[in-house]
Amino acid sequence: MRFGILGPVEVTADGAVVPVGGPLVRALLAMLLLDAGRLVPAERLIDGLYGEEPPSGAANALQSQVSRLRRGLGDPGLVEGTPAGYRITVEQEDVDVHRFQRLVADARAAGRHEAAGLLREALGLWRGPALADVSAPFAAGQAARLEEERASAVEEYGEAVLAEDPGAAVAALRDLVEALRDLVDAQPLRERARALLMRALHRGGRQAEALAVFEDGRTVLAEELGADPSRELADVHLAILRGEAPAAVRANLPAQLTSFIGREEELRRVGRMLADGRLVTLLGPGGAGKTRLAIEAAGRDGGEVCFVDLAPVVPAEVGKALLGALGLREAGMLPMPGEQPPDAVERLVTALEGRRVLLVLDNCEHVVAAVAELTHRLLSACPELRVLATSREALAITGEALRPLPPLEVPPAGAALGELPRYPAVRLFLDRAEAVRPGFAVDEGNAEAVLRICRALDGLPLAIELAAARLRSLPVAEVATRLDDRFRLLSRGNRTAPPRHQTLRAVVEWSWDLLDEAEQTLARRLTVFAGGLTLEAAMAVCGLDDADELLVELADKSLVQSDGSRYRMLDTVRAFCAERLAGAGEVERFERAHAQYFAGLAERAEPHLRGTDQLEWLELLAADHGNLHAALRRSVRPDPALALRMIALLSWYWWLRGRVEGAQLASELLDVVGTGPPEGLHEEYVLCVTNAVSGGATGERAVAWLDRAAELLRRIDRPVRHPAVIVLWALTAGPERTDLEVFQRQVGDDPWTRALVRMSDGFLAQYGGDLAEAEKACEEAVRGFRACGDRWGTANSLDPLAQLADWRGDRERARALLDEALELVERLGALEDTADLLYQRALVHIHAGDLDAARADYERGIELARRAGTPDKIAGGCQGLGTVARLRGDAAQARGMYEVALTGYGSERFIAAAVRGAALVGLGWLAADEGDAGRARALLREAVDMSFDHPIFGYQADAATALAGLAAREGDGERAALLLGASRALRGVTVSGDPDTERVTAHVRALLDEDAREAAFARAADLPRDRAFALLTGG
Repeated sequence: MRFGILGPVEVTADGAVVPVGGPLVRALLAMLLLDAGRLVPAERLIDGLYGEEPPSGAANALQSQVSRLRRGLGDPGLVEGTPAGYRITVEQEDVDVHRFQRLVADARAAGRHEAAGLLREALGLWRGPALADVSAPFAAGQAARLEEERASAVEEYGEAVLAEDPGAAVAALRDLVEALRDLVDAQPLRERARALLMRALHRGGRQAEALAVFEDGRTVLAEELGADPSRELADVHLAILRGEAPAAVRANLPAQLTSFIGREEELRRVGRMLADGRLVTLLGPGGAGKTRLAIEAAGRDGGEVCFVDLAPVVPAEVGKALLGALGLREAGMLPMPGEQPPDAVERLVTALEGRRVLLVLDNCEHVVAAVAELTHRLLSACPELRVLATSREALAITGEALRPLPPLEVPPAGAALGELPRYPAVRLFLDRAEAVRPGFAVDEGNAEAVLRICRALDGLPLAIELAAARLRSLPVAEVATRLDDRFRLLSRGNRTAPPRHQTLRAVVEWSWDLLDEAEQTLARRLTVFAGGLTLEAAMAVCGLDDADELLVELADKSLVQSDGSRYRMLDTVRAFCAERLAGAGEVERFERAHAQYFAGLAERAEPHLRGTDQLEWLELLAADHGNLHAALRRSVRPDPALALRMIALLSWYWWLRGRVEGAQLASELLDVVGTGPPEGLHEEYVLCVTNAVSGGATGERAVAWLDRAAELLRRIDRPVRHPAVIVLWALTAGPERTDLEVFQRQVGDDPWTRALVRMSDGFLAQYGGDLAEAEKACEEAVRGFRACGDRWGTANSLDPLAQLADWRGDRERARALLDEALELVERLGALEDTADLLYQRALVHIHAGDLDAARADYERGIELARRAGTPDKIAGGCQGLGTVARLRGDAAQARGMYEVALTGYGSERFIAAAVRGAALVGLGWLAADEGDAGRARALLREAVDMSFDHPIFGYQADAATALAGLAAREGDGERAALLLGASRALRGVTVSGDPDTERVTAHVRALLDEDAREAAFARAADLPRDRAFALLTGG
């Protein structure tokens, strides 16, 4: 399947056009294709499709368009959904815009002759104006950007063709004239294109036309801008008048021996900045690729270029270095007898005045003051001069435009094999690796190692190149493993490179040596932070009164990166500075200060996670997740009391965000604490147990922890400090270890906790068969949570209300409630809850007969559960997929899914029992359908027996329905009707639309007349739940 947006949106399969849908569906497809293979946030999709006036329920509207797109493509799996957004899972080579961009990038790395062919192929992909049939709000900006890319490609194609032998490529010249004329007609102020058109016409012997193009341009520029033609255009005009070939552009740029990879967007931005301003400085740490980007940008500028390498220069010799690069010998500065010699600046002004030159000043950081002074004087005296500088800190003079150079984009942790080559860091590694080990490619065997290398090296180009060079002698897995000692590993680079670029240590040491003592002190102390920091955190932890000013200095010198609110060190810089922290003997002191600060942050945040500003505080904690985890990890053994408090404070955050990273640390902490927590920390101990068990702790020690926690919880006879302990304990330990009377005295006056209790009342009433009370309690809970501003509680109270609506057959209300709940938890990033709600919506789809939609929701829920690391949720989704397969008649797939749910995921969490029970019921149906009544009865009996320990689960009613089906197959219509009635008694309602119930009911109708059937059904349906349950076991 091929996809096109360079023209009208188009999808083809085997050469035939695939109609994908209406305008909004095509617009959605186009947005996804622009980021093919990558997640597009739902908020961006909504803004792009609807602009400033989105419909009410925008998330639902978006999901509706996604469903239409999936149907149009004919493969629902092509569009994946997550709580954060959607991605289209196609290869970028199958999308014309990405193929175009790849061909253009290849052309820029190729020789002139090869470049012309690549650019010709790239431009041939265009079928008309980009996004020609898309009118959604996002389209205009994207179309303009793509048209600019096409225009640049046309110009580069022109340069490539005109660089060839004048007698060759007549056809190419004819095509070029047509392409350039179209571009000039569309953008008459584009002087580079006009100059190229004049040169192409002149090359083809059409001088009169070339001169007419100049006159037309002169008129347009005068009328539109009140300006004269540029120097470049005027020079081409003069050359044509003289009958000369326009002169080649002079440039002394260093020739490059390797391809340019991964900086196309930065290259475009630098080009625009040079077009709009006269001084651009590329900022970044050592090894970020500043020099290479500057060379590439200057090479595409189209004018005269002078490159000056300042790395070996001292401040007093900056002017001489520029003179040398311009080809002006120092001897030429000798005065006549009796005259004073002109200084370097005067000579430079004389040489540059009136010339349109781009001066590239490379490696300015160690001579920054001298460069700043000289640049200011030259720009003031030479109005045609422009300067492109590279430095680890800004020149800080008037008119300077800064372009910080970020590391190359790296794949996220766990990225799939097919996604890796889409990331620039990986492409660079593969390109340099293939140079030293021909045939090297990423595959299933080495993908994890390649991913680890690129991530560990922060996407830093020089570090990646040094790592790839080690493949001469080491397997890629060994390189990845040895990166913990990166400075020793990456100690042999290109012998022809400057010494500061031959080893990774030398790269960082060059920057370190440029710091003063106070800056070095802060830099080493910042290494206790993991994953970035705020200015406030640096002030609190690092023990320096002027830490705020020093931090800004470090950012200005590219030792730390800043996004305006947070700062972070690249891991390579951090590893170097951490060595200095250890050498100063300061590790323990500042790790302790770090832990105490982030424990305080968690304490400030915890009450806000249940209120109106919970999203803001969740994002704040998420930004410092690495620091919180590091602070907890460092506290487990030296300060277990602090570690217990941190686990308690973070438990609700972890739950909301579906994070289980604290589970292993919770188990380690329980091993340290044993069953005797410090006095006053009983609640904290209970929450530590819930984290350990929820994260998969099993066996005798998990049971012992649960028993001890239950005992400690019963002793608390006051309102709890951490209200989340109530819900997390109930969800982890289950009803047999949960004492509702104890919880009632622990609630206190907290409105959130009272709403939580009403939600719990609703769940218990629902599973107890009292549906009226369940609805009443959950509606009160919704009101209570909404009054608190808590999205989590609101969503989880809407869940049972949706289930009750579904049971009654009100699918529209059920879906509306679930969609609202999903929107709430997706905004929270609550992965487990999102998975639960998707499973619930899948059941609604099953009852409505839409098995495709049910399967999609189960699959998406499983994906989220995997991300959350919750085995019982994964198993729940597999059980649901088993049911979808069974209802489709695919017994083999159904059995496989049920068995995965049954055996693949063990957990002491009581929820896992519900999944196992439901899977047993599903296997019982399969056995019955295959005619194995004995095995079916054994499986169903096992499910029923499990429910003695967990009496609130709905699979009791499902087991009763399955047993009714078995009785009907055996011809016992009366017992089948009784068991259908028992199912009604256990659930409180017969689920409308349930396919299993409908199938059994139809069978019973064939065995009994209406009066007998209804009488038997009513006898069981009116029974108390305990007596109805007894019918399942033969009573």
